[in-house]
Amino acid sequence: MALGRRRHDLAVKAAWLSRTCSKLLQALGVRLVERGKPSPGAVIVANHVSYIDIMVLSALSPVVFVAKREVRDWPVFGWFAAKAGTRFINRERRGDVARIGDEIAPVIAAGVGVVLFLEGTTSDGKNVFPFRASLLAPAITEGWRLVCAGLVYDVPVGRSVEHEVCWWGDMTLPPHLLNLASLPWLEAKVGWGESLLAEGDRKVLAEELRGKVVELRGQIS
Repeated sequence: MALGRRRHDLAVKAAWLSRTCSKLLQALGVRLVERGKPSPGAVIVANHVSYIDIMVLSALSPVVFVAKREVRDWPVFGWFAAKAGTRFINRERRGDVARIGDEIAPVIAAGVGVVLFLEGTTSDGKNVFPFRASLLAPAITEGWRLVCAGLVYDVPVGRSVEHEVCWWGDMTLPPHLLNLASLPWLEAKVGWGESLLAEGDRKVLAEELRGKVVELRGQIS
């Protein structure tokens, strides 16, 4: 009974986040373009360029995110992330990966997707950084399904994806958010890959997944 209740609560939180993010994107004038569909209850591996990635992926499918613990202290977004059931990881503690794996397991069992940004940081959107393999260890051990997602953004002529959508380097949140909100429109394109089994060497798997994400981005650009 308790396990069933917990799974239900996880699904409810993910559904709430999905609805909320969909409304926020509509308010920001963001158009969603989707190629393919994610498998439910899979581990989603995506490239990462901005906080808006979280809203985009969640609006398309009920999911839970794994984020670095520093995100919890971000203004507004930290509270929002915690409220939505985000799992926070301490990257300075090697043993924290096992804890995160234990927390992800019931999420997967509830049929809710789990998003991993394996680059470990955001980029300027031009390239996909090498993937960190450590978070793949629980997926390989448990034999979870993986789905790659490639994210690409388009803005009006004369505006900049690199500076007005991507949030990277030493950019500060308030002015960036104002620039983002000032865009007449923003198109977020997501290409979903085929589901595959997490198996083999985690470093080799990380390289394979990165290649698939790069390929998906190229297909929807």
